[in-house]
Amino acid sequence: MIETKTKKIITLDLGLKSYKEVWDLQKEMQQQRIKGKIEDTLILVEHEPVYTLGKNADENHLLQSRDESVNIFNIERGGDITFHGPGQLVGYPILDLSNYKKSVSWYMRILEQVTIDVIAEFGINSSRIEGLTGVWVGDEKIAAQGVRISRWVTMHGFALNVNTDLSFYDGIIPCGIFEYGVTSLEQLLGEKQDLKKVKRIVIEKFNFHLKVENEKIV
Repeated sequence: MIETKTKKIITLDLGLKSYKEVWDLQKEMQQQRIKGKIEDTLILVEHEPVYTLGKNADENHLLQSRDESVNIFNIERGGDITFHGPGQLVGYPILDLSNYKKSVSWYMRILEQVTIDVIAEFGINSSRIEGLTGVWVGDEKIAAQGVRISRWVTMHGFALNVNTDLSFYDGIIPCGIFEYGVTSLEQLLGEKQDLKKVKRIVIEKFNFHLKVENEKIV
Protein backbone atom coordinates (compact mmCIF):
# COMPACT_ATOMS: atom_id res chain seq x y z
CA MET A 1 0.00 0.00 0.00
CA ILE A 2 1.32 3.45 -0.96
CA GLU A 3 1.23 6.20 1.63
CA THR A 4 -1.52 8.70 0.95
CA LYS A 5 0.80 11.68 1.14
CA THR A 6 3.41 10.47 -1.33
CA LYS A 7 5.13 13.24 -3.28
CA LYS A 8 6.58 11.11 -6.04
CA ILE A 9 5.16 11.33 -9.55
CA ILE A 10 6.08 8.58 -11.98
CA THR A 11 6.36 9.58 -15.63
CA LEU A 12 5.08 6.96 -18.05
CA ASP A 13 6.16 7.73 -21.64
CA LEU A 14 4.07 5.61 -24.01
CA GLY A 15 5.30 6.99 -27.33
CA LEU A 16 2.65 6.72 -30.09
CA LYS A 17 -0.45 4.78 -29.06
CA SER A 18 -4.06 4.46 -30.15
CA TYR A 19 -6.54 6.57 -28.22
CA LYS A 20 -8.70 3.63 -27.09
CA GLU A 21 -5.75 1.74 -25.65
CA VAL A 22 -4.64 4.68 -23.51
CA TRP A 23 -8.19 5.63 -22.55
CA ASP A 24 -8.69 2.12 -21.15
CA LEU A 25 -5.35 2.35 -19.36
CA GLN A 26 -6.33 5.65 -17.75
CA LYS A 27 -9.59 4.25 -16.42
CA GLU A 28 -7.79 1.26 -14.95
CA MET A 29 -5.06 3.42 -13.40
CA GLN A 30 -7.57 5.88 -11.94
CA GLN A 31 -9.26 3.03 -10.10
CA GLN A 32 -5.90 1.69 -8.92
CA ARG A 33 -4.95 5.14 -7.65
CA ILE A 34 -8.28 5.50 -5.81
CA LYS A 35 -7.49 2.21 -4.06
CA GLY A 36 -3.94 3.35 -3.25
CA LYS A 37 -2.36 0.59 -5.32
CA ILE A 38 -0.21 2.87 -7.52
CA GLU A 39 1.60 6.17 -7.14
CA ASP A 40 0.67 9.45 -8.82
CA THR A 41 1.58 9.12 -12.49
CA LEU A 42 1.96 11.45 -15.46
CA ILE A 43 1.27 9.63 -18.73
CA LEU A 44 2.84 11.23 -21.81
CA VAL A 45 1.73 10.04 -25.23
CA GLU A 46 1.09 10.88 -28.87
CA HIS A 47 -2.07 9.50 -30.43
CA GLU A 48 -2.98 8.29 -33.86
CA PRO A 49 -5.50 10.81 -35.36
CA VAL A 50 -8.75 10.94 -33.39
CA TYR A 51 -11.56 13.32 -32.52
CA THR A 52 -12.90 13.21 -28.98
CA LEU A 53 -16.13 14.74 -27.70
CA GLY A 54 -16.47 15.60 -24.02
CA LYS A 55 -19.59 14.88 -22.04
CA ASN A 56 -21.06 18.32 -22.83
CA ALA A 57 -19.97 18.43 -26.46
CA ASP A 58 -22.20 19.56 -29.30
CA GLU A 59 -22.01 16.99 -32.09
CA ASN A 60 -22.72 19.78 -34.59
CA HIS A 61 -19.14 20.92 -33.96
CA LEU A 62 -18.01 17.78 -35.81
CA LEU A 63 -18.19 19.00 -39.41
CA GLN A 64 -19.31 17.01 -42.44
CA SER A 65 -16.14 18.17 -44.22
CA ARG A 66 -13.93 16.21 -41.80
CA ASP A 67 -11.68 13.32 -42.79
CA GLU A 68 -14.06 10.40 -42.19
CA SER A 69 -11.18 7.98 -41.69
CA VAL A 70 -10.48 9.62 -38.31
CA ASN A 71 -12.03 7.73 -35.39
CA ILE A 72 -14.45 9.51 -33.05
CA PHE A 73 -14.87 8.85 -29.33
CA ASN A 74 -17.47 10.19 -26.91
CA ILE A 75 -15.68 10.35 -23.58
CA GLU A 76 -16.31 11.35 -19.97
CA ARG A 77 -14.04 14.39 -19.65
CA GLY A 78 -15.35 17.94 -19.50
CA GLY A 79 -15.19 20.24 -22.50
CA ASP A 80 -16.33 20.08 -26.09
CA ILE A 81 -14.65 18.54 -29.14
CA THR A 82 -10.93 18.35 -29.83
CA PHE A 83 -8.37 16.57 -31.99
CA HIS A 84 -5.43 14.39 -31.02
CA GLY A 85 -2.76 13.21 -33.43
CA PRO A 86 0.94 12.66 -34.10
CA GLY A 87 3.16 15.59 -33.18
CA GLN A 88 0.82 16.62 -30.37
CA LEU A 89 2.08 15.91 -26.85
CA VAL A 90 -0.74 14.72 -24.60
CA GLY A 91 -0.41 14.53 -20.83
CA TYR A 92 -2.73 12.43 -18.69
CA PRO A 93 -2.02 12.95 -14.99
CA ILE A 94 -3.40 10.24 -12.71
CA LEU A 95 -3.17 12.21 -9.46
CA ASP A 96 -4.81 12.05 -6.07
CA LEU A 97 -5.58 15.72 -5.48
CA SER A 98 -5.91 14.95 -1.77
CA ASN A 99 -2.09 15.16 -1.81
CA TYR A 100 -2.16 18.66 -3.28
CA LYS A 101 -5.36 20.70 -3.17
CA LYS A 102 -8.96 19.55 -3.42
CA SER A 103 -9.95 22.15 -5.99
CA VAL A 104 -10.91 21.51 -9.61
CA SER A 105 -10.32 25.16 -10.60
CA TRP A 106 -6.88 25.14 -8.94
CA TYR A 107 -5.95 21.98 -10.83
CA MET A 108 -7.13 23.37 -14.18
CA ARG A 109 -5.09 26.54 -13.65
CA ILE A 110 -2.04 24.41 -12.77
CA LEU A 111 -2.36 22.51 -16.07
CA GLU A 112 -2.62 25.80 -17.94
CA GLN A 113 0.41 27.22 -16.13
CA VAL A 114 2.49 24.15 -16.93
CA THR A 115 1.90 24.61 -20.66
CA ILE A 116 2.39 28.40 -20.45
CA ASP A 117 5.79 27.81 -18.85
CA VAL A 118 6.73 25.12 -21.37
CA ILE A 119 5.89 27.41 -24.28
CA ALA A 120 7.89 30.25 -22.68
CA GLU A 121 11.01 28.05 -22.89
CA PHE A 122 10.73 28.45 -26.67
CA GLY A 123 10.57 32.25 -26.46
CA ILE A 124 6.81 32.42 -27.02
CA ASN A 125 4.43 34.37 -24.82
CA SER A 126 1.13 32.58 -24.23
CA SER A 127 -1.77 33.30 -21.93
CA ARG A 128 -5.25 32.40 -20.75
CA ILE A 129 -8.41 33.98 -22.13
CA GLU A 130 -10.96 34.86 -19.48
CA GLY A 131 -13.93 32.50 -19.51
CA LEU A 132 -12.20 29.91 -21.68
CA THR A 133 -10.11 26.86 -20.84
CA GLY A 134 -6.67 26.25 -22.32
CA VAL A 135 -3.68 28.29 -23.45
CA TRP A 136 -3.52 30.79 -26.28
CA VAL A 137 -0.96 32.63 -28.38
CA GLY A 138 -2.78 35.75 -29.44
CA ASP A 139 -6.16 34.54 -30.66
CA GLU A 140 -4.98 31.02 -31.54
CA LYS A 141 -5.17 28.05 -29.20
CA ILE A 142 -1.99 26.05 -28.68
CA ALA A 143 -2.96 23.86 -25.70
CA ALA A 144 -6.30 22.30 -24.76
CA GLN A 145 -7.40 20.55 -21.62
CA GLY A 146 -10.26 18.62 -20.11
CA VAL A 147 -10.39 16.37 -17.07
CA ARG A 148 -12.48 13.89 -15.17
CA ILE A 149 -12.11 13.60 -11.41
CA SER A 150 -13.46 10.74 -9.30
CA ARG A 151 -12.91 10.69 -5.52
CA TRP A 152 -10.37 13.47 -6.16
CA VAL A 153 -8.30 11.28 -8.50
CA THR A 154 -7.79 12.76 -11.96
CA MET A 155 -7.72 11.38 -15.49
CA HIS A 156 -7.59 12.95 -18.96
CA GLY A 157 -5.55 16.16 -18.94
CA PHE A 158 -3.87 18.46 -21.47
CA ALA A 159 -2.71 18.46 -25.10
CA LEU A 160 0.04 20.72 -26.47
CA ASN A 161 0.39 21.22 -30.22
CA VAL A 162 4.07 20.75 -31.01
CA ASN A 163 4.38 19.43 -34.59
CA THR A 164 0.67 18.74 -35.04
CA ASP A 165 -0.89 18.59 -38.52
CA LEU A 166 -3.30 21.48 -38.00
CA SER A 167 -5.35 20.62 -41.10
CA PHE A 168 -7.25 18.06 -39.01
CA TYR A 169 -8.80 20.96 -37.08
CA ASP A 170 -10.57 22.01 -40.29
CA GLY A 171 -12.98 19.12 -39.67
CA ILE A 172 -14.22 20.45 -36.33
CA ILE A 173 -15.01 23.61 -34.42
CA PRO A 174 -12.27 23.13 -31.83
CA CYS A 175 -13.61 23.22 -28.27
CA GLY A 176 -16.81 24.66 -29.73
CA ILE A 177 -15.17 28.08 -30.17
CA PHE A 178 -15.97 29.73 -33.49
CA GLU A 179 -13.97 32.95 -33.26
CA TYR A 180 -10.46 31.61 -32.56
CA GLY A 181 -7.98 29.49 -34.49
CA VAL A 182 -5.35 26.92 -33.51
CA THR A 183 -1.57 26.96 -33.73
CA SER A 184 1.49 24.88 -32.82
CA LEU A 185 5.10 25.37 -31.81
CA GLU A 186 6.13 24.28 -35.30
CA GLN A 187 3.90 26.88 -36.93
CA LEU A 188 5.03 29.66 -34.62
CA LEU A 189 8.75 28.86 -34.86
CA GLY A 190 8.83 27.91 -38.53
CA GLU A 191 10.34 24.45 -38.08
CA LYS A 192 9.66 21.11 -36.46
CA GLN A 193 10.54 20.89 -32.78
CA ASP A 194 12.29 18.13 -30.84
CA LEU A 195 9.45 16.33 -29.07
CA LYS A 196 11.86 14.70 -26.62
CA LYS A 197 12.99 18.16 -25.53
CA VAL A 198 9.39 19.25 -25.08
CA LYS A 199 8.69 16.17 -22.95
CA ARG A 200 11.66 16.93 -20.69
CA ILE A 201 10.43 20.48 -20.14
CA VAL A 202 6.85 19.32 -19.50
CA ILE A 203 8.08 16.89 -16.81
CA GLU A 204 10.21 19.61 -15.21
CA LYS A 205 7.42 22.21 -15.14
CA PHE A 206 4.77 19.71 -14.05
CA ASN A 207 6.82 18.57 -11.08
CA PHE A 208 7.75 22.15 -10.22
CA HIS A 209 4.15 23.35 -10.05
CA LEU A 210 3.05 20.33 -8.04
CA LYS A 211 6.12 20.79 -5.81
CA VAL A 212 7.21 17.19 -5.94
CA GLU A 213 10.71 16.27 -4.86
CA ASN A 214 11.47 13.56 -7.40
CA GLU A 215 10.13 11.52 -10.26
CA LYS A 216 11.20 8.59 -12.38
CA ILE A 217 10.60 7.70 -15.99
CA VAL A 218 9.25 4.27 -16.88
